[in-house]
Amino acid sequence: MISKQSVDLTENQIASLFVILPIIYTVVGLLFFPYPLDPVVITLLPIPLFAGLGLLAFGSFTKTTISWKARAAGWIVFSMYWATQPNTLYFGEDHDLVNAILCIAGIFVLFYFAYHEWYAAKHKLSSDSLRWIAGASAIAGLIYFIIELTPLAIWLIKVVAQQSGWLLSLFVNDVTVSGRYIWFNDQVIRIIFACTAVQSMVIFVGILLPLTSIDVKRKTFGILFTIGTVYILNLVRNASIMYMIGVYGPEFFSIAHNYIGKGGSLIALIAILFILGKYMPEIFDEIFALIDLSKRKGPIEQWMRRFTKRKM
Repeated sequence: MISKQSVDLTENQIASLFVILPIIYTVVGLLFFPYPLDPVVITLLPIPLFAGLGLLAFGSFTKTTISWKARAAGWIVFSMYWATQPNTLYFGEDHDLVNAILCIAGIFVLFYFAYHEWYAAKHKLSSDSLRWIAGASAIAGLIYFIIELTPLAIWLIKVVAQQSGWLLSLFVNDVTVSGRYIWFNDQVIRIIFACTAVQSMVIFVGILLPLTSIDVKRKTFGILFTIGTVYILNLVRNASIMYMIGVYGPEFFSIAHNYIGKGGSLIALIAILFILGKYMPEIFDEIFALIDLSKRKGPIEQWMRRFTKRKM
């Protein structure tokens, strides 16, 4: 026979792996994947990227005895890709500390989802919200990275640059656009794939498509509304950043892009989410269900409660 103490110890040991592994991922990523990434690494990165997304898709859209295992493995493998990105996001995007920190935090969040897949299966708890977020991530990730890694990305970058420059030219003179570059007042910015807002648009597509409780008509409306709104607001964002740089000089780029631009985008996305949620409250049902995962009495939750009590 196995004593309860032994069982609890084993469960705690397994749960600790979901804390230790993301720490190892982060340290390895920061130390061994500097910016710029080695060309060989860049060539190999799609393997964990699409393998992780594929596992998430399989685990979300199939109902078998191994579905939860596929989702848990998917989060862990997908995290391998993001562990290589903090230095690139920081140094490759003009010392963008916000994105780098979010990337590192994201590694821990993905492992937390994997942990709850294991915990829910072990204790026969509901995993509907976990299935939803896995499906949302798989859909959004596959669309985003397929576009980014194909000629569609270059075409979209040029279209967004042209339209952002056109929008700015409605209010000021001397705006020139060539390919992905926009000039104003002898200053120039280069539009990159992140400036197309594809990542924001596919988030909403990913959120809506896996929701089985929403009919096709409402899903279609929600997708068209969010894509159209995000696309237009992104043009305004790009034009505004170019205007501020043209007026205040290139030294203002970091403030305009990393703080004003990103802050405005975050506020806009939250507003769009609340508008969408008003007509499709099922979205918030899933979000709140994910938040409620922290109320479970798993090992990690118990550790966190003990830690916060000590801090208080």
